[in-house]
Amino acid sequence: AMDQDEALVFAREVGFPVLLRPSFVLGGRGMFIVYNETEFNAVIRQAFEVMPDKPVLIDKFLEDAIELDVDCISDGETSVIGGMLEHIEFAGVHSGDASMVMPPHTLSKDMLQVVREATHALAKELNVIGLMNVQFAIKDNQLYVLEVNPRASRTVPFVAKAMGVPLAKLAAQVMSGRTLKDLGFTREQTPKHWCVKEAVFPFVRFPGATITLGPEMRSTGEVMGLDADLGIAFAKAQAAVKPGLPTSGNVFLSVKDADKPRAVDIARQLASMGFEIYSTSGTAKVLADNGVPVTRLAKINEGRPTAVDMIKNGKIRMVINTPDGMIPRRDENAIRAASYAHNVCIMTTITGASAALHGIQALRREQVGVKPIQLYKNNVTVL
Repeated sequence: AMDQDEALVFAREVGFPVLLRPSFVLGGRGMFIVYNETEFNAVIRQAFEVMPDKPVLIDKFLEDAIELDVDCISDGETSVIGGMLEHIEFAGVHSGDASMVMPPHTLSKDMLQVVREATHALAKELNVIGLMNVQFAIKDNQLYVLEVNPRASRTVPFVAKAMGVPLAKLAAQVMSGRTLKDLGFTREQTPKHWCVKEAVFPFVRFPGATITLGPEMRSTGEVMGLDADLGIAFAKAQAAVKPGLPTSGNVFLSVKDADKPRAVDIARQLASMGFEIYSTSGTAKVLADNGVPVTRLAKINEGRPTAVDMIKNGKIRMVINTPDGMIPRRDENAIRAASYAHNVCIMTTITGASAALHGIQALRREQVGVKPIQLYKNNVTVL
């Protein structure tokens, strides 16, 4: 679309939710997921301002799709996958901000084989010499290609370090004329251990910033957690970004309607471990109706104590708060800002909350072990 009116017509034809993006974008700048016309009208001008006189692209947004990052090296004839990273958050969160797990942990062997075949076909068709990154989405057992980048991606250093394979060095040698066969790198390797990537966010340094995850990158760094147990690997990554996962105490939980069925199960398991659950009216009613013990808190400007009061007083150890729509409500942003300011563990997606639950269960089940990263090198299965 070349103007705002044309963009709205296209959005209505495609059907909300839609993804808006400029013709060329880095770091997700100017990209928005919009769920209705009100949100569309609030952001469409910003999308056009990123690249004036260029069209804004409008795609149907795949809700609740699993996203996968795949890095591979090709010499023009042979291509080898360096690593597959499954996003913990659903598709729609920028890959730089998403938590990731390598190897993928929820996808079937058959689906992973489809991913491999698609990756090799793309490398061949695009005549890639060097590194290539593909971002896939999987929904209803159907594979979609979100984007293909015939270059190194920001996930390459993570994959290389976690696997002990110098992907950038191999790619540079391929680009200078060597073949993968010459270099002895002709078969995909997958780690026998779990590798979790977590993003580092600077929200505490920017008071008033909107605290939410989306297609525009907000993080300024990343950390890694490695372990033979997936829950422990996730817990290690959370500890690295601080404050880490709690193993006891109080949890504040307030989620959008679509997340409430999963939130009930998460809250029930937390309560069974001795956590006290606090919620505002909507989520609290759903939890209580499903037999989960919960204490109701007032919404901001509707009484005391509020979630923000509890956080500031050091009485909340973890916050689970998922936004309803693209733009967080004022209460939601206040709760998240207080969490960051007071070093409280916070999850803003239901999939992240589920991963946190597994991490907490693992921490309560076993002692966290530490060993040099060199011992993980070559701890791989050659496919």
